[in-house]
Amino acid sequence: MKFDLIVGFINPQITTDVIKTAKKAGATGDVVIPGKGSGIEQAKFLGLPIQEKTDLLLFVVEEHCTNRIMDSITEECKIEDPGNGILIVVNIDKVVGLSHQIKKIRENLKNEQL
Repeated sequence: MKFDLIVGFINPQITTDVIKTAKKAGATGDVVIPGKGSGIEQAKFLGLPIQEKTDLLLFVVEEHCTNRIMDSITEECKIEDPGNGILIVVNIDKVVGLSHQIKKIRENLKNEQL
């Protein structure tokens, strides 16, 4: 099996929806790391720059699920709307520690048309 890492820089207001959508589309787990960031137009308060809160979401997914998960999150969570977030995919060369999730991943693959 080959795996990808889907990384999302997500508006905290939609983090729960992104996780639910990803799991419905085939993700078997997630990691959420709270953070701060800024976009092209940085918000200001009393002339001082404000760093916006953002959640860093990490999903290790079987490569056959990557496009479906990305497409589902993009559509259902409106990722293309300004301020909602950014998704990227990183190929994983090697992974350990997923033995407890392999059964679920195999079940998902049996039910899907490759």
